[in-house]
Amino acid sequence: MDYLNTSFGDLLFIMFLIGLVVFVSLYFVDAGYGKMRSEKWGPSMNNKAGWLLMECPVFFVVWYEYFKAMGSPDPVVSEAVKNAPYWLFFLIFEFHYFQRSFIFPFLLKGKSKMPFAIMIMSVAWNLINGYIQGYFLFHIAPTDPYYSQLYTSAWLTDPRFIIGTLIFITGWIINMHSDYVIRHLRQPGDTNHYLPKKGMYRYVTSANYLGEITEWLGFAILTWSFAGLLFFWFSCCNLVPRANSIYHKYEEEFPNEFDRKKLKRIIPFIY
Repeated sequence: MDYLNTSFGDLLFIMFLIGLVVFVSLYFVDAGYGKMRSEKWGPSMNNKAGWLLMECPVFFVVWYEYFKAMGSPDPVVSEAVKNAPYWLFFLIFEFHYFQRSFIFPFLLKGKSKMPFAIMIMSVAWNLINGYIQGYFLFHIAPTDPYYSQLYTSAWLTDPRFIIGTLIFITGWIINMHSDYVIRHLRQPGDTNHYLPKKGMYRYVTSANYLGEITEWLGFAILTWSFAGLLFFWFSCCNLVPRANSIYHKYEEEFPNEFDRKKLKRIIPFIY
């Protein structure tokens, strides 16, 4: 893992530290979008447009890095990324972000708003994360002594790849179903608020976030990389404190329905 002693390794370390700052900060300041939207975050924009604009950069950056590697003048890189592990990494990552960028926003109901500030910060993170994931997987890994030997066809039968992929799929299913539950809480014309109780919402108040961090835990395992671990870490740093805010919001909003003994924030039976 010689790359850890390069500027890329320094970037990973810096982003791990920024994730920690984000984690601590969000226990004191609510991220002002979705259920926790607040006017204090300034001017807002259409929620669907906001989701599209903030999620699609990572899709295109990873796409660019993969096809740039395919045409690399270094034959070691250009030949390596044609092998199954690399294009499966590409497909798994892009599968998530195609849905998140180009399908999910158009499934949203209502006329919610998203602060411009949240959208811009998310774009910045997605550009950086897209670069980190794409550059590591398709430019560093093929020439790194450790990963060039790890990411061969044998990797597809390695327990780490198999377990990681199963965890990723499990997380994706939880995430998709949880989003579906939220979208169908209200009938057309109904403006009331409801406590979601189906699927994993029987155990946690932020089942959609549970699904997302499970996905990126799986991705970190199936790539067995510090880049993947960073994505999982940053997802936890962003979503765990946000899940805490949502937990308390539901607790205040539905005091008669809220079961404090059973419901957790984001990790069933634990937190």
